[in-house]
Parts: sequence; structure tokens; C-alpha cells
Amino acid sequence: MTWRNWSGTVTSTPTQVAVPVDAAAAAEVLVRAGAAGRTVRPLGSGHSFSAIGQPTDIAVSLAGLAGVRSHHAPSGKVWVGAGTRLRDLNRALDALGVALPNLGDIDAQTIAGAIATGTHGTGLGLYGIAAAVVGVEIATASGEVLRCVPGDGTFEAARINLGALGIVTALELQTVPAFRLRAVEGPMPLEDVLADPRAFAASADHAEFFWFPHTTVASTRRNHREGAETAPPLPGWRAVLDDEVLTNGVFALVNELGSVAPRLVPTLNRVSAAAMGSRTYADRSHRVFCSPRRVRFVESEYAVPLGSVGDVLRELRAWYGRTRAPIQFPVEVRFVAADDVWLSGAYGRETAYVAVHQYAGSDVGDSFAVFERIVAEHGGRPHWGKQHTLDAAALRAVHPRFDDFLAVRDRLDPGRVLAGPHLERILGA
Repeated sequence: MTWRNWSGTVTSTPTQVAVPVDAAAAAEVLVRAGAAGRTVRPLGSGHSFSAIGQPTDIAVSLAGLAGVRSHHAPSGKVWVGAGTRLRDLNRALDALGVALPNLGDIDAQTIAGAIATGTHGTGLGLYGIAAAVVGVEIATASGEVLRCVPGDGTFEAARINLGALGIVTALELQTVPAFRLRAVEGPMPLEDVLADPRAFAASADHAEFFWFPHTTVASTRRNHREGAETAPPLPGWRAVLDDEVLTNGVFALVNELGSVAPRLVPTLNRVSAAAMGSRTYADRSHRVFCSPRRVRFVESEYAVPLGSVGDVLRELRAWYGRTRAPIQFPVEVRFVAADDVWLSGAYGRETAYVAVHQYAGSDVGDSFAVFERIVAEHGGRPHWGKQHTLDAAALRAVHPRFDDFLAVRDRLDPGRVLAGPHLERILGA
């Protein structure tokens, strides 16, 4: 078996693939691996752009640990298997009349992978997905199966766990009653957004914007929570035209052209930005949050203090302008509230997540390195599932609870059964 991540930037061939069907079986895999001096990596969907999910010895598939286990209707708490894909989880929760309070725009990940790497979504009054976790079932290298709850140190570390503490086999999620979103999308001058990012972020329950380098317009998305139907869903033909023909089909052709003729990228970006247009519609929350992403790309994303996002975007725009860097994908900016999740990018501060991308068939050049230098001046924290070059020393400097997390890791996996080159770089040996 050859494993590769979604963007095709990381590949490896694990020596063995285990598919446990319960927590006890997962614990047994870890115990046997430790006794043999081998290492284990749990597999999600491979949607991380970094090498955090790369298996170098034994890979553990979570495919046998999928589905909703239980639903406690009075509290809205739901236990789900770690290998449940978000797209399947969203449909299952909808059938129960509940939903996750926040989601990102991709639903291909397993719930365990999304939690482990800090997937977040947007909403200045809301949190990333990990904040919805209220219980964790985890198999450890000692052979124990722990049920972690709020208030103990293991739980605090396990919410965003990087796959470094054990094999998460199930998660308890705090859901909310199912809700609809009214989506309002349209262009806005970039400078108007940057003049007061907080006001823009507060203008909707879930606000975000995209900006194509070498253009002056931001494509904004504002999703408003609503109880009644105030706008119809997109007609089927419009959804196919916008999300498949334009966003995926035509955009793929535009990126192919830009990859072979980089001088055309500024013009192509203006065409792409104009094509995003305006629309208003409403639907079930997960149908609005998530959309298909078929054009492959690579990505780096950093969390910066909300007050710094204007400076970050202006510095990035100035560099793109000076160099005419042929960056074809838009910069994406999202917002979340301060949280208390130890390894969250939003720990202790209101946050703007800034993501830079490039078409998988094009050269990134210096663009990601320049982006990292800019966000470093603002205390940037990298998204664990996206490309970055920081090591343990640099990460300790921006994450106040970094050493607390390492202490839990030392307790649960002192022999480093859950190890690998990427974890050694970001957490130390």
C-alpha cells in the first residue's frame, strides 16, 4: 500500500496496516508495536497538507471505527466513532435534529483527524470544532483505554492531540439544535474590509473572505443563522453551475493555464475574482458550510491576533505586487473567538486565520516562506494540518500550554510508539 495525502505532496509506504474495530484492538496494536520497538501512526483521510499523518512504519486505519454510537437527546451530546467522515457525520446528526455549531468548508476529513489538527471554520462568536469535544476515548501505548472528560489534563491535551498521545477511537461531541444558514456572498473592496476587520467579522454569525493576489476586490461570504426559511436553497442547476462548472471545472483550466504561462496569472486572477459573483440562498447548516473541492492545491495557514490581520494582508499584498508572484489561488481569511484548547491557534485570543494556497501543479516559489516571515512578526501559530517549517522551540514560543501538552505526551507515550519525523520536528524527541 502506498499512502499519499490529498494534495499529493507527501507519500510513504507503511510496513503494515491495522484496522481495529474497537478501542481494545487499537490498544493491542500499540502494545505489540511498543514491544517490538516499532512506531504507529493513526490514519485519517489524508487531507492534511503537512506530513502530520504520514505513516512510516505501522499505519492504523480508523475505517472500522465509524458511525454514531449514541445520542443523548436532553443534552445534545453524541458519541461518534473516530473514523467517521464529516460528510457522513453531518448527515447523521441532521437526521437526529442536531448539528455541530461550526464547520470548515471541507467535509472529507475524519472527525478524529479534524479534531487532532485543529480544523476550525469561521465565526467571531464561535470556536473551532475541537471546542465541541466533551469526551475522548483513547487507546494508549500502555494498553489502557481511557475515557477522558473535561477537567482532567489528559482531556485538555486530547482535544487537539496531533495523533501524538494514543489512538483516539471515539469522541463525544456537544451538538446544538439543527439550524439553517442564510448565505450572502458578494464582492467588496479589499481596503474596505481591511479598514475594520473586526466590523466585517462581526457582520455575520460566520464571516470570511477570499482575496486573489493582484486584484483589489475581496469575495465575501457571510452566513447568518436563521430559524425560518427566509431564502430558498440554490436551484440544482445553479449549484452545479457555480460549485462544479465554475469553482471546480473552469477554475482547474484557469490554473492549468497559469501554471504553464505564469505571466498571465494577474489577469487570470482578475477573471477568477469576477467569476465568483454574488448570490443569496439558505439551506441546512452543513450544506452551506461545506462545498466540493476538486482542484488540488497546497496550503499554509497561520492564526494571528484579530488586530493584526490588516497588517498581515497589506504586507502580503505589497510583496505580491513587488514581485508579481504568480500565485493563482486566493488568500482566505476566517475568524474565531478566543478559546481554551491547549494547542489551538485561537488559545487565549480572538483570532484571524490567514491561509495562502497555490495550485498543486504550480511552483510555490518563495511565497510560503515570505508568508511565514510576515506572520512571525505577529505571533503567528501554524495550523497543524497545513504546511509550515516551525520546530518545537519556535512552537513553544507561541503556544503557552506547549509544555503542558508535552507532559501529557510523556505520561501516555514515554516510549514514543506514536512517533515519526514530523512529530520529532514539531514536538521534539
